[in-house]
Amino acid sequence: MTTERSKQLLDPELYVRLIFAAVVLWVTNVLLIGLWYWQLDRGGPLARALHPETPPDFLFPEMDKPEYAPPGWMPQLIDYLYVSLTNATAFNPTDTMPLTQIAKVLMSVQSIVALVTIGLVVARAVNILQ
Repeated sequence: MTTERSKQLLDPELYVRLIFAAVVLWVTNVLLIGLWYWQLDRGGPLARALHPETPPDFLFPEMDKPEYAPPGWMPQLIDYLYVSLTNATAFNPTDTMPLTQIAKVLMSVQSIVALVTIGLVVARAVNILQ
């Protein structure tokens, strides 16, 4: 006689829903924090454009090595989304360094959220299999 528990284990839809929920949560983390980085750095996109001399919250490689960047380069939304993606994937800054305390705190929070998300998904998957 098949129990309800064994029926659940054989249901591939359960696994698909788990993976889909994890991906949605992770992508939401990357997009939301990327937007926060974009808004945080030097007061946001408008303030950066009007006052480029304001000290940055993030040090992008193009700022450190201007010879590799186009003339007048300024970070755009895609640059902040990239920082968010690499931070959520590697759990640490990769090529863009946080310079202010708030940027460091935000990057730390994002790393913790990404790590906890992965841990919860793995824990749930193990729980389903037992």
